[in-house]
Amino acid sequence: MSTPLLEHLTTVCEELGLPVRVGLFTETPLPEAFVVLTPLVDTLALYGDNTPGAQVEEARMSVYARGNYLPLRDQLTAALLDAGVTVTARSYIGFEDETGYHHYAIDTQTHHSYT
Repeated sequence: MSTPLLEHLTTVCEELGLPVRVGLFTETPLPEAFVVLTPLVDTLALYGDNTPGAQVEEARMSVYARGNYLPLRDQLTAALLDAGVTVTARSYIGFEDETGYHHYAIDTQTHHSYT
């Protein structure tokens, strides 16, 4: 059994010293940068005999950073690729006036054998 995607992403963030939570970050005071993981989809790929042969997991990493988020984006992307995670999209969501954070999304995906 391969490591579930959310666990894999959590490990990558922790190794970079980034606080990470699934769903909602509630700690206060908020750190200068943190990541919120959101599961997107978990599918079973079917084959000719109508049985699943692969499991595909997708999750979004919402990266929040005060100041310049670009080095963090690049560091996270490199770490994800080194860890064998597929990066399917990266996009700037916007600057949040009420919190002072830049919000950047990194969409990820993994494939595992389903047995």
